Amino acid sequence: MNTSQIPSASQSMARVVDTMHGIAQDEVPRGAQVGIVVAPPPNLVVKMNNIEITAKDVYCSRYLLPNYTRHVVGETGYRAGGSGDAQYENHNHPVDNDETWTDTLKPGTLVLLIPIYGQDEQLYWLADSGVKL
Repeated sequence: MNTSQIPSASQSMARVVDTMHGIAQDEVPRGAQVGIVVAPPPNLVVKMNNIEITAKDVYCSRYLLPNYTRHVVGETGYRAGGSGDAQYENHNHPVDNDETWTDTLKPGTLVLLIPIYGQDEQLYWLADSGVKL
């Protein structure tokens, strides 16, 4: 037996690590996934493929968080109404106010998780919530 063909322990371990890395990379989600909220923010937990993802692993769209407020500026559409009197002629109204959304992520909510690449750890963007029709 030629001992020059037997790899060293470090070479053998390097091959094992490469193999393990390849297997792990095959299991990393490559596209958007559907998850289900287990616990709401601020201690968010989302289950995806039987894996629990916690708040530390998630970036979340602002509007999905409790008490999200946005400022709305614009105007309503032109409409006429009422009895036809002058005060009900075709008109519009300015809009300049804050809207506070009270909907948030609740246990059982289906969410869209998008993996974020180029990080040392696996992170996800929680982009939206939805329902299965």
